[in-house]
Amino acid sequence: MEKQEIRTFGRRHGKKLSARKQWLMDNLLPALAPSAADTNTAILEIGFCAGEHLRELALANPTKTVIGAEPFANGVAALLGAITDADNRLLPEYENIRIWPDDVRIILRENKTKFDQIWVLHPDPWPKARHEKRRLLQKEFLELLAGRLAPNGEIIIGTDHWGYFDWITQRAAEASLVFETPDLDIIRTRYQAKNMAETTAPKYIVIKNS
Repeated sequence: MEKQEIRTFGRRHGKKLSARKQWLMDNLLPALAPSAADTNTAILEIGFCAGEHLRELALANPTKTVIGAEPFANGVAALLGAITDADNRLLPEYENIRIWPDDVRIILRENKTKFDQIWVLHPDPWPKARHEKRRLLQKEFLELLAGRLAPNGEIIIGTDHWGYFDWITQRAAEASLVFETPDLDIIRTRYQAKNMAETTAPKYIVIKNS
């Protein structure tokens, strides 16, 4: 599966990587690419940041392939550093992790995998009205995600920006998707832990394939 240029609005790179993390990006990352031909159901997290929640998903679902999609290179490198030992070998408990370091729409359109769960935690809310078109969770994207769910699969979306929460529920309703807004106790990402003192509690939307 070849990477393609699809326009995204977030950063692709941050500070220079350490020598170890650059080695992992160059040598281990290619071996963890998701297979386009895999027809088994899997779990997907979109925008995994440094991978804290993705690692928890992998540990909680050892028989499932857990795919993380993250275009920000420093986040990918942080995850690679966390799932390897001092000799840069993949830790056995994380052998079910696969990483896509590019726009998730590419694998959603090209591979055959159906997903039991799709997680989108704390996507950028782009709060200014003129930037709404930059928001990830547009109606068309929600429809794309819903079309990749396995029977009884679900999309779990979390945001601490309540305006964005309302906007997402409106887009889901426009797409005629079945959803609920439960109270969930989700494992904290680094982003959430950093911002809990400054922001409102996150709200969640669960879209179901029923």
